[in-house]
Amino acid sequence: MGGRVEDRIAALAEPIIEELKLELVDVEYRKEGSRWYLRLFIDKEGGVDVEDCREVSERVGQVLDEADPIPHSYYLEVSSPGVERPLKKKEDYLRFRGRTIKLKTYSPVAGRRNFRGLLQGIEADKVIIEVEKEQIAIPLEQVAKAHLVLEF
Repeated sequence: MGGRVEDRIAALAEPIIEELKLELVDVEYRKEGSRWYLRLFIDKEGGVDVEDCREVSERVGQVLDEADPIPHSYYLEVSSPGVERPLKKKEDYLRFRGRTIKLKTYSPVAGRRNFRGLLQGIEADKVIIEVEKEQIAIPLEQVAKAHLVLEF
């Protein structure tokens, strides 16, 4: 199994998570102090609960134990992505139309790299965001990070 650890884990975990009628939002693998953490962020319409996280942890944990994609010890954590969940897939940009997002690009688009505005959707591989009553089309390959913004 080659490639990034996160991609290998996603390939193993996604079929299980989809079978449980959940969505794999993100996979994070990082060292914090002397320990490694593998975090799976899951979601579903209406949000996930502790039982969803437990079920995914048990089932994915078994598959990871068998496949052994990480050669050293790590802690597996499964949780909700939170209210400011990241936008990772094309479908996210459609699903969360009308919501406020923050978006950062790899290089400047329309003279800037940081945007906050109303998500209009995605068209022809460009994220459409309304910033100060102006619509800006940002090529999807330029999106470094994007996430929902909690508004009060």
